[in-house]
Amino acid sequence: MKPPGFWRNPAARLLPALLSPVEALVIRAARKRQEKAGWSAPVPVLCCGNVSVGGTGKTPVVMELAQRLIRRGKKPHILARGYGGRVPDGTRVDPMRHGAADVGDEPLLLASICPVWVGGDRVRGAERAIEAGADCLLMDDGFQNPGLRKTASLLVIDGGAGVGNGHVLPAGPLREPLTDALARSTAILLTGADRTGLLPRLQACGKPVFQAFFKQSVEVAAVMGKPCIAFAGLGRPDKFFDTLRDAGVNLVGTRIFADHHPYTVRDLARLETEARRHGAVLVTTPKDHVRLPSEFQARVISVGVDLIWRDEADPEWILDRFLEGEPYGNVAS
Repeated sequence: MKPPGFWRNPAARLLPALLSPVEALVIRAARKRQEKAGWSAPVPVLCCGNVSVGGTGKTPVVMELAQRLIRRGKKPHILARGYGGRVPDGTRVDPMRHGAADVGDEPLLLASICPVWVGGDRVRGAERAIEAGADCLLMDDGFQNPGLRKTASLLVIDGGAGVGNGHVLPAGPLREPLTDALARSTAILLTGADRTGLLPRLQACGKPVFQAFFKQSVEVAAVMGKPCIAFAGLGRPDKFFDTLRDAGVNLVGTRIFADHHPYTVRDLARLETEARRHGAVLVTTPKDHVRLPSEFQARVISVGVDLIWRDEADPEWILDRFLEGEPYGNVAS
């Protein structure tokens, strides 16, 4: 399902008003959930989460922070929901044995960096990770999940989409009111350019606000100078298409699928037919690539993104406070 258009329109009034009674119930339930006391792990826990549905770039942020922790000599393990997976909670991802249908697409990418544990029960995953030698934990999402207490929570917001119309589901794209999320966050990361004017509001909340940008990784060289058809099943596929165009890729077509779409042989046959018609190559994201039928993976080029921080000192500052276990919500950016 695609998000309704009025979610992106701050001027929309009628539909949010009609849905406001349900919105009020969702807000009440979200606040009630946060009253639950979570389990305190014996190691630091950093959550990279978001306040809205759809893609904000959390997974690349988690990968980046995990790599930085490893360079510091730490042993991070990652806890992920494993959207669409079917393995039991607390399963360690094994890329040699698991596919996207087993553990979800994002955990497979994360497992290329460090050990990953999937499931909605974050406490079970945390316990198993610690038993396996983790000395710190990174959560990919789970900002609204109170089961595991966080040492720090980095709220990741997409600069292109912002917070949409500012309403909570189903009246808007937010999982909870922005004020509630900001109050529980210890820092905010805005990814991409601020296209909705949200940055001043974030800076006024009294929490550290950082910015980072995405650019295509070196794999983009494989498609330069060739006509390309790009396809993606993401929360915001236009971000992928835009970064390709910004890198100078000649896009002769784009195709959008639902977020986490399980690609079929029929899907890929149609894409290949279109590519032959244009004399083009097929290109997609790493997250989409792991969901392709295995016989097609070698025929589609995967191009990822690199995270570029506005200030290279920012992620190290975040990790310093995270590992020290110090609160830093009242420090100016």
